[in-house]
Amino acid sequence: MNTPQEFAPLLAGLRRLQASGFAGGGALATLTRTRGSTFRRAGARMLVCGDGQIVRGLSGGCPERDIVARARGVIAAGRPEIVRYNREYGLDAMIEMGCGGELEVLIEPLSSGEDLHFIDAVEDCMSARREGFLATAYTRDGHCLSPRPRRLVWSGGVASDSLADPALAQAVVAQGTAAGSAPVVQTIGTASGRYEVLIERLRPPHALLLVGVTAGAVALARFAQTLGWAVTLVDSRDDVDRSALPPGTRLLQAAPAALLQGLQPGQYDSAVVMTHNLERDADYLRALATLPLAYLGAIGSRSRAAKLCAATGLQPPRLRAPAGLDLGSETPEEIALAIAAEILAVSSGRSGGVLSAHDGPIH
Repeated sequence: MNTPQEFAPLLAGLRRLQASGFAGGGALATLTRTRGSTFRRAGARMLVCGDGQIVRGLSGGCPERDIVARARGVIAAGRPEIVRYNREYGLDAMIEMGCGGELEVLIEPLSSGEDLHFIDAVEDCMSARREGFLATAYTRDGHCLSPRPRRLVWSGGVASDSLADPALAQAVVAQGTAAGSAPVVQTIGTASGRYEVLIERLRPPHALLLVGVTAGAVALARFAQTLGWAVTLVDSRDDVDRSALPPGTRLLQAAPAALLQGLQPGQYDSAVVMTHNLERDADYLRALATLPLAYLGAIGSRSRAAKLCAATGLQPPRLRAPAGLDLGSETPEEIALAIAAEILAVSSGRSGGVLSAHDGPIH
């Protein structure tokens, strides 16, 4: 998956289609290759249902409209199709929009439960917060595999395999376990032919731990949910008004000494301490410092941040204090935006600077 948080709405759409008995049919469009400047990277997906409903998106403007139109044709024909948007394509939509990039898109029909055999394994991997990979074999000897692509899901072991070729499965496992974080298409040859296989890393959706139920924490929880992050709010008090919390957030009553009981944050997760009590913040930070978090932050002024660093022995970049990008934020909502933006930048290995100030890749 291009980003783990995109899996939840895609899964919900696929489950709705499945529950309807595939009424009207559906098509899954997967971006397999990109070159140059494009809206999305390989691994991004879009679900097009026969009733006109669309879940997620692959690009903007002309390519997406054309992909939707072709998806409807795939639903009607019941056969997968590979579409390439490049200089050799009749309608060079990417150049028409001024991007100059090139796309390759796999569009496959969805008409029965067999077409979604791999989804349960991916869902299990995500729900258990395990890492793994999804491999999609979509061509053999240059021709689109029919009636559907073949897939393998690995998460500490093979969880699902429809490749129907033991040699291919063995090679895919070797390639997948050695692959980096970026999706990649590998060409793998076996006695039955040469396959193109899209290998995508599976990792848990981002989880955000907010310590201290305050106006800022509630605003950040709401914003994080729009990004598809799983949010847990922690407070030592036993009189927190649950009705003020965003639906779907978890509330945990825990003092600093008991904070780690029942929590399993990992290397892709973040925590922000914001109780507005200096000593309590320091106690929570000491507990959180033992975890392999991607991001650990605390709100407050620069003088307050200096006191927290002195009290805990934590220093930037291990402790992001004051938390957030320099956006001139004042309101709880603006502060939430600044903190979420910094978390996203850190998680993506970016500086959080101004895009127009450099000429590097956007993604």
